[in-house]
Parts: sequence; structure tokens; C-alpha cells
Amino acid sequence: MTFRIRPTMLKMAAAAWLLGATGAMADTTLEFTQWWEPELPAGSLRKIMDDFEAANPGIKVTLVSGPYATTRDQISVGAATGTLSDVVGLDGAWVNNLNAQNALADMNPMMDASGFDKSQVADIIKVDGKAVMFPVASFVYPVFVNLDLAAQAGVTKLPSTRAEFLEAAKKMTHADKNQYGWVLPLSLQTPSGVQNDMMSWVWASGQSMMADGKPALEGKPVVDMLTFVKSLNDAGTISPGIATKTEQEKVEEFVNDRVGMMIDSLAHVNLIRKRNPKLNFDLIPVPVVENYNGKRGLPYASWGIGISAGSKHQEEAWKLVQYLMSEKVNAKLVSLANAFPGNVNAKPDFVTSDKAFGKAFEIFKTGYLANEFTGLPVAEDLMTQFDVQAQKVLAGEQTPEQAAANAQKGWMAKF
Repeated sequence: MTFRIRPTMLKMAAAAWLLGATGAMADTTLEFTQWWEPELPAGSLRKIMDDFEAANPGIKVTLVSGPYATTRDQISVGAATGTLSDVVGLDGAWVNNLNAQNALADMNPMMDASGFDKSQVADIIKVDGKAVMFPVASFVYPVFVNLDLAAQAGVTKLPSTRAEFLEAAKKMTHADKNQYGWVLPLSLQTPSGVQNDMMSWVWASGQSMMADGKPALEGKPVVDMLTFVKSLNDAGTISPGIATKTEQEKVEEFVNDRVGMMIDSLAHVNLIRKRNPKLNFDLIPVPVVENYNGKRGLPYASWGIGISAGSKHQEEAWKLVQYLMSEKVNAKLVSLANAFPGNVNAKPDFVTSDKAFGKAFEIFKTGYLANEFTGLPVAEDLMTQFDVQAQKVLAGEQTPEQAAANAQKGWMAKF
């Protein structure tokens, strides 16, 4: 008997073979670049991605993780070359520049098409009307104090004012032991020290570096801050290497008992405990000017999230963004990160389970979030310009007033 294969059978077989051959390749793979994974408990972000994949069959997530500075550079290059990941972790200081390069997708149409409840998110960062970033988690920047070094130095009362901070820093400084009261990272490569470690002194006292939407650097608040930082430097209380020091190096010095106090993100608490489980530290608000009794501005930074304008998988990317911003998932993420939630309904569990974060939450409740760099045009360039002028003050090359005037001139050219 001769078996005849009809053309229709051949077509059906070919179609079946093609489906089988490509079935394993049918998944959409999203690339997600961020600096969060190294700052979270090991494996925790991957677990959240695994849960997302289980809830969204056909979508896989590849995490591209690295330190903050490395991630910033990688995203900058990706934006310039059109190779940005589908989903990107963002700092509010970056979004204006990235938007100018048309690198970020407008999430407004995605929210509208999916019926996304905008009232559930703490904030939506917009540039030129485009919704380019959601803060997933927000971290306040208190002062970390090494309690053992403080006790050894005879600091019995943790500082609340700038004058008390200066005196505590002096007592904790022993240059012969390579031990200093404070650490200030002003690397031009990562100028976020201007935001986190300098302007935070301004915001803490309810003051501002802006006026009517324009820079006001020559005003008393910024000049007084520069004068105060100069007094810390003149007293020899700041760890050497200010001009080249990065945030990562700042944290390492604190972890290794080389500095008594630092202004830093709550995001680093897990890292600090992992690097030195025996370190005895406490958290206090950034000290204020004398006789200030108002609410303290709390410097903060966010783990923001956005979608690449060039992504071929924006629909799937939006599903991941929605997932991370949903109440239960957001609560889980910020509890792991010890951060404040991006979903207003999310309730982190750390405020009752961890003493340090309970303290941070008390600081949070009595103050207000303050970061005037978020959304500013070329925010990192503005930080760099101020950084250059501040370094000249610390090197004795100009006065705080001159530095403020020079920075003001440079900033105004960008507005």
C-alpha cells in the first residue's frame, strides 16, 4: 500500500513543527536595570521577579544590577546609544536629562489604557507633562552615629544643632588613629554628595536653595551652610580625600569605624549590618541652625522606575511597573528595603519589627520630605557646578560667599 501525503498535511505538519520549535522562544524577556538588588537582602528582588513571572506567563525578567554610580553611567550610555533596558531604575535627578534625550516613555497612555488608579501612588514624576517615573520606594537620609566611637569620645548627648554637631565631630576625631568625626564625599564623578551631604543641612532647617522656581544660592541659607561645612573642615574633623571620595567609600569608612557620623540613606542599613554585624549605631535627624523649632526637612532619594521609550515590549514592561506599584508587592519590597512606600496603601512591617527603622519612622513623622533637585533641568550638572565651587572653599581658594555667587551664575545659565 502506498501512503500519499497530501499538501494540506504537509502544511499542517510544518505549522506544528514551527510552533514546537519556537514555543520555547515565545517568552518575552524584559531587561530591568537598577541598583536595588545589591542593597536588598540576597535573592529577595529575584524572588519578587519570580513571583511576577508566575503571575504573568510568557514574560521573563532579566535583572541587570550594579552599584548606584555604575547603574547611573550605564543608563546614561544606554540613553545616548538607544540601548536602554526595557525597564529602568531611576533617580529623580536623572529624569530631566533622560527626557531631553527622548529616552523615557510617557506612562500616561499606559495608565489610561489599563485603568490604573493614579490615586494609589504617592507621586508621579512628570517632565513636560509626560509621566516618566514612579517613586517605588523612598529613603530618608538621617545622620548615622557610631555609638561606640561617640561613647569613647565622651559624647553623651547626640547632636541636635549644628554647633553640637561640630563639637561632637571634634571629640570623635583622632587623626593619629585615622578616625574622624564626619565624612563628606564630593567626587565630581558622582556629585550626589552636594544633594545628600551638603544641601541636606539647608533643608533640615526648613530653608531652601531656590526662590520662586529659580536658584537662590547667594542667600543666607546656602552661604551659612558652606560656612558651617568649612568650619568642620578647618577643625580637621572631615575624613581626608573629600574631592575624590564617593558615597560608596563614605559608607565603607563608617562600616570600618573610621568615621563617627555620616549622612546616609536608609537603603544602606542592610549593607552596613552585613559588612559589620557588630557595629553599634543610631539614627538622628540632620542637625539644625540654632533656635530653629519648626519641622525639619528630611533629605530623601527614591528608587524610581520608568520604561524605555525604545523598548519593543512596553506593554509587558508596564505590567512589571504596575506589579511593583501594587499595594501588596510594594509593601513587601519596601519592607525588605526598609523604605517608605510608593503605594499610599502599602504598610511596611519594619516600623514595628526593627528598632533602627522604628526610629527612622519617628523622624519621618515629625518632619517633611525635602529634595529640591528632583526634576530640575540637568540636576547632576548643577550638582557638579556647585561641587567645584565647594571644593575651592575647602581648599582655601575662595570664600563661601564667592562660591555661592559663582555657583549662582553657573546655575542661572541653565534656567
